[in-house]
Amino acid sequence: MGTSRTATETVGRSVGRTVGRTVSETAPGAPPGRNQVVLAGRVAAPAEERELPSGDRIVTLRVVVPRAGPPRRRKDAAEGARRATVDTIDVVCWTATTRRSALRLQADDLVELEGALRRRFFGGPGGRQSRYEVEASALRRVSGSRSTGT
Repeated sequence: MGTSRTATETVGRSVGRTVGRTVSETAPGAPPGRNQVVLAGRVAAPAEERELPSGDRIVTLRVVVPRAGPPRRRKDAAEGARRATVDTIDVVCWTATTRRSALRLQADDLVELEGALRRRFFGGPGGRQSRYEVEASALRRVSGSRSTGT
């Protein structure tokens, strides 16, 4: 058996001590619950940096993560080849470190990240809207789609 690991196995090993804990094993006196996300997947497109009306700078990207298990689809009249089922996750980077890491990524790079699920509210043409995204606290490139020379 070789020593190579998938991105998911690597993330699981690197944060397994934290992810494997039960709620009762968290810090004494802390309220029950935990908001922790661990993802490993492929970058859909290069990250984008933008400035918010508040003056804060953020970097956003999308990570495509394959779903485990058989795809859940309605039976088509004509059975054809089944496509893989994936989730496309919006990720936002607020800290200078995660912003820099995200801006170095290219489309199709494999990444692993840790963070928390956030619900963000904003004003839109139809009134107040919201969306869920993962706020990255750690982000790292596992392997690239092509050589970047760095």
